[in-house]
Amino acid sequence: MSRSKFLSDVAQKMMTLGYAKRTVETYIYWIRLYILYSGKRHPAELGSEAVEAFLSHLVNKRNVSRSTQQLALNSLAFLYDKVIGKPISLDLRFNQSKIPKKLPIVLTISEVKQLFDHVPTGYKLPAQLLYGSGLRLMEAVRLRIADVDFNYGCLRIWNGKGGKHRQVTLASELHSALKAQIQMMQHYFELDLPNPEFQGVWLPHALDRKYPNANKELGWQYLFGSKKLSRDPQTNLLRRHHIDETGLQKAVRSAAIKCNFTKQVSCHTLRHSFATHLLANGIDIRTIQEQLGHSDLATTQIYTHVLKQGANGVKSPLSLL
Repeated sequence: MSRSKFLSDVAQKMMTLGYAKRTVETYIYWIRLYILYSGKRHPAELGSEAVEAFLSHLVNKRNVSRSTQQLALNSLAFLYDKVIGKPISLDLRFNQSKIPKKLPIVLTISEVKQLFDHVPTGYKLPAQLLYGSGLRLMEAVRLRIADVDFNYGCLRIWNGKGGKHRQVTLASELHSALKAQIQMMQHYFELDLPNPEFQGVWLPHALDRKYPNANKELGWQYLFGSKKLSRDPQTNLLRRHHIDETGLQKAVRSAAIKCNFTKQVSCHTLRHSFATHLLANGIDIRTIQEQLGHSDLATTQIYTHVLKQGANGVKSPLSLL
């Protein structure tokens, strides 16, 4: 969908400030919706009252969840603070969503094994990292070769959700598969270098200026690079991007269907399963919080509720009959 000049300027502002592409797209979506709701009036002509009305509308008419409403608020807070220069009130009065956050869907260990048996070979390794290291979908596909540390058995995650960096565990069982993946990407890289049109891998933020030669160094190349070179839609430069995340999503969902699971399984289900299985094995909640990259411990504690369900929690009175 084409953007107006105003929305394009907002997107450019976010890119300049180092926001991830996915965050930019999300914020632009909510800002566009806000403008349409306000009769296409320029946001500079509006203020806190219009924001309150929009946020209430999302609950009253669209029945959005609390997290979705908060995301819309974050988008508009950015718009008014960073773009328009008129921060909205910190004391907004709007109808807050009362839809509770859903409990995460979690697979058993045997179900995880069964799922991996049905994931296609080309997507099996990134899927195993979602579970084995508790990665988010985009964290997995955006991994660079240098982010893998075999010596210390960890992965380095840069600019995760909220712009945070962290180190996560790396299962030793995946070392050989990862080394084979790196070798394959090195082969692609060696074929790319002689191509006069090849402009190296995309580098985030100001790294391309700080390290001008890094885009053509092996360590900076994507761990799960695409099989084909493609044009960067913003610059038209020829690069090798990472695999399309939708391919991994489809592979995991398709595998779950083949397993005849009644649960709604997604890539995030593997991250939920990682956290729940760590907790079940006695790993303390603070360590799990660090592994997942959660800012708030309350977000991590939802996994304690998962373990308290059924046989792991309250004993059924039927068992006393």
